[in-house]
Amino acid sequence: MTEQYQEVNIQLKNQSEEMAEILIAQLAELGYDGFLEELDSLKAYIPVDLFNSETITALLDNFKLNATIKIIEKQNWNILWESNFSPIQVDDFVGVRASFHEPIPNVTHELVITPKMSFGTGHHGTTYSVMKMMKEVNFNNKKVYDFGTGTGILAILAEKLGSNVIVGVDNDPWCIENAAENITVNGCEHIQLHLADTIATNQQYDIVIANINRHILESNMLLFPQILTTNGILILSGLLVSDESDMIEMCKNNGFKHQQTLEKDGWVAIQFLIN
Repeated sequence: MTEQYQEVNIQLKNQSEEMAEILIAQLAELGYDGFLEELDSLKAYIPVDLFNSETITALLDNFKLNATIKIIEKQNWNILWESNFSPIQVDDFVGVRASFHEPIPNVTHELVITPKMSFGTGHHGTTYSVMKMMKEVNFNNKKVYDFGTGTGILAILAEKLGSNVIVGVDNDPWCIENAAENITVNGCEHIQLHLADTIATNQQYDIVIANINRHILESNMLLFPQILTTNGILILSGLLVSDESDMIEMCKNNGFKHQQTLEKDGWVAIQFLIN
């Protein structure tokens, strides 16, 4: 397992508010799986063995941006997150905090997530919107497939909402390790984790959640109908507002009916029903 990550600290002074979101979307497609938005900068993280100086230079040159690059040790990641990670709430539905925070009062569900290097703490507009969307979905005794599970946050919430079979999939061993720890901390008993790059089609599910990025969603689009049961629900995120119309059209062409879209901070979560 990779013990070191490359940190790319991109300077965003005098840039538009949307620039960080645009960069995160493009960096995620390049394999970056950890992000910290700070005042006038965006820090992006990628395993050292996946880092490519030419691709990051080309991206920065395209936007005329500057960045500093350094290696960060795995054991320093928690310290980094603890200094930047604050509890969040999705209305009175769900609260997300780390183990070093005080309990969150007056929420129906509380999730304890130690983020480490994995993507998905609820702060990002994609994860926040998916959680909000999950409030209106019936998870009771449903089989759920969480594609790109990251910290395991959405799989954990699915179990809290009544799902009794959840499969969480990610292609990063660090995410699988992190999700396993979070599953234990939250007392979950019905979540299986698998290390994989693509969707396995040997089982069907009532609900499929895929909070990744447009490129991966598009490359797996033909597989979503195969793993969903009749009247199954598909929730997609990791998408910019500008991606919405294209994704809805693609899903319609593959047998899905658009049900709703939620938007936050320039990102969207889209819910579909299989026809």
